[in-house]
Amino acid sequence: MRTINLWKTSVENKVIVKRLLAIVKPYQGRAWLALLSMALTAATQPLLGKALQLLIDLGFEEKVPFSLWWIPGVLVSIFILRGIGTFSTAYFNNWVTSRVLNDLRAMVFDRVLRLPVGRFHEESTGKIINTVVAEVRQVVDMLQSVFVACVRDTLVVIGLLGTLLYLNWQLTLVAIVVIPLTAVIVRTTTGRLRRLNRENQRVTAELTQVVEEATRGHQVIRVFSGERYERARFHARSEALRGFSQRMTVAFAATTPVTQIATSMALSLVVVLAIQANMTQGEFVQFVTMMLMLLTPLKSLAEVNGPMQRGMTAAETVFGMIDSPAELDTGTRELGRARGHLRLENVRFRYPNAANLALDDVSLDVQPGQTVALVGVSGGGKSTFVNLVTRFYDPQEGRLLLDGVPYPDVKLASLRAQLAMVSQNVVLFDDTLAANIAYGVEKIDYERLAAAVKAAHLTDVVARLEDGVETRIGENGMRLSGGQRQRVAIARAIYKDAPILILDEATSALDNESERAVQAALDTLMAGRTTIVIAHRLSTIERADRIVVMEHGRIVEQGTHAELLDANGMYANLYRLQFVAADQS
Repeated sequence: MRTINLWKTSVENKVIVKRLLAIVKPYQGRAWLALLSMALTAATQPLLGKALQLLIDLGFEEKVPFSLWWIPGVLVSIFILRGIGTFSTAYFNNWVTSRVLNDLRAMVFDRVLRLPVGRFHEESTGKIINTVVAEVRQVVDMLQSVFVACVRDTLVVIGLLGTLLYLNWQLTLVAIVVIPLTAVIVRTTTGRLRRLNRENQRVTAELTQVVEEATRGHQVIRVFSGERYERARFHARSEALRGFSQRMTVAFAATTPVTQIATSMALSLVVVLAIQANMTQGEFVQFVTMMLMLLTPLKSLAEVNGPMQRGMTAAETVFGMIDSPAELDTGTRELGRARGHLRLENVRFRYPNAANLALDDVSLDVQPGQTVALVGVSGGGKSTFVNLVTRFYDPQEGRLLLDGVPYPDVKLASLRAQLAMVSQNVVLFDDTLAANIAYGVEKIDYERLAAAVKAAHLTDVVARLEDGVETRIGENGMRLSGGQRQRVAIARAIYKDAPILILDEATSALDNESERAVQAALDTLMAGRTTIVIAHRLSTIERADRIVVMEHGRIVEQGTHAELLDANGMYANLYRLQFVAADQS
């Protein structure tokens, strides 16, 4: 079983290395320069040994056969070459790896933008953030430190071993007993390090999630005295990370003393045999110096397994994200501006791993320019209806059509160009007010922007901002009030000017004054558009062309406000309950 696992790991490593090399390929010119620089650095090691041998054998004779000024000249020249090689290696490596880092992050982020909506419900935000930011960095660190060290140190080892074999192959065979021992140690620790790194990544993602939630929910934490609970969550994951770090350190730190002990034993034997072999003093110093030089790269190669397994494990996650299935786009048709005729025919939908249908045999015909309100108790299927209209999900049975064209036949970008949405949970970006309103366009049309600001009743708000529409509004619009943020979302929808509008509880969290301003903006926005409204406050949808009452994923009633009150069914009951609650308050 262990042999199979090691073989599987080896195959996975080859695939990962092949993919990384494909990303490096566009920058192979600089990569080759880095390799040549490493070769130059490696070549200075045996040169230094040879220079010391000549100095000792010839420099201490009664009549020195060369000028003494050659000694600093040669030594300084060797270290100048070494300095050039070291600097060039660092420069070209960073030139390549910084671009690889950007490319990898761009590939991961691009896939995050195209993941199906369901993936965000299945996977924590912390894990996704950790993959884009931290794990990509680990992969590139592996390229920069591990692979570079492997190439450079391998070249040094080859250069030194070649010189040692040339000087005395018998003594060299004694010295290289360290190499197979190092290989055995590395192979032994590989599997354990890979498993530990996978667990380490999982807990790191959980820790990122805790920090992200604590930052986002700081108000709730303070009001409900959740500091102790959050500290406990943070401490538990920090301790788990510490434990993994300790075990990983033990797994690969043991390789260094074992390698050093084996090297010292080989060196001791070499010294004895060298004395017996009648080597000159210079040859002896050269041999021992290069043996000692060999110790450093061998030690580095022995220690490289830990960072390499961290990088390989991170690469598995990064490429796993890159290879994740993107949102399905089967469409081939491009739509112009739609009239806004929406039709659902016998739609059935169940969320993954859910026991019950979220929508059960739903059929609905929404004519262009109509306002249709969806009402009912929580869990009735209203949000699922919106998720299908926006094509965040596809139904398992039945179909949706826009202007008579089935949804799967329309390109996703073309379909969503017909939609604008305003929800209770407004999402704003840490950018200017103008960029938030004109979100998604390459160049802002400021006349259109001004019209959207006016229609959304934001003129007074803009006048109070120090830089007007060019004012940065902070993370999620923190510099604005709740009502102002809602009106920015409405201005965004007005600017887009899509034929179909979705309002998901757009006024439910506002006070009366803010609601009046937002409702006035909504009236402007809804004019001439097909509008789907989700509302719990029934007073806000009395003027809808049609009210659809949903329960357990089915349409149980539909009609105008007056017709449904006269029918005295579920809608009339909900309306009376809200009317009594409002009276009592």
